[in-house]
Amino acid sequence: MPFLVDPNFHKTVTCICAHDASGALGVVINRREVALTGKDIFSELEIAFLPEAESIPIHFGGPVHVNELFILHGPPFGWKGCHQITETLAMSNTRDILESIAGGHGPEQFIISLGCAGWGGGQLEYELKENTWITSQIYEQALFIWSVDDRWEKVLHKNGVNPVGLSPTAGHA
Repeated sequence: MPFLVDPNFHKTVTCICAHDASGALGVVINRREVALTGKDIFSELEIAFLPEAESIPIHFGGPVHVNELFILHGPPFGWKGCHQITETLAMSNTRDILESIAGGHGPEQFIISLGCAGWGGGQLEYELKENTWITSQIYEQALFIWSVDDRWEKVLHKNGVNPVGLSPTAGHA
């Protein structure tokens, strides 16, 4: 919701990748790490990369595990540690997928994020009851097609919500 005061999540779109009784893990998909590119990440990890991989954008995935990379991606899904989210979307964070992306033979669609979002058991459910978040299905165009700057507003509109009409006062009907 637009009135969420935590600067890590103000006007963010977060893809929830795992959710069970112990908590939830998600990745913010509409914030970029403006000072980082693929070149920085691949160089630091000493991964050989093609020139076109230098300009791959790096996203801010959230304030948790800020020294770890999380890759949301489409097929293929045979990477080590690959966690399937939907039939056409997965999350991975292992070196094999990074090496493939750097070499130009990774998934066609992907987002590389530094950090993730995390909630303890029951925390996300509590925040949902407090109307802190608007829930939505996953839209692959939001992940891989729409511009980063447009994702928040477009996801709202896709769900029939006009951001101008959102109230800063929570309520329960």
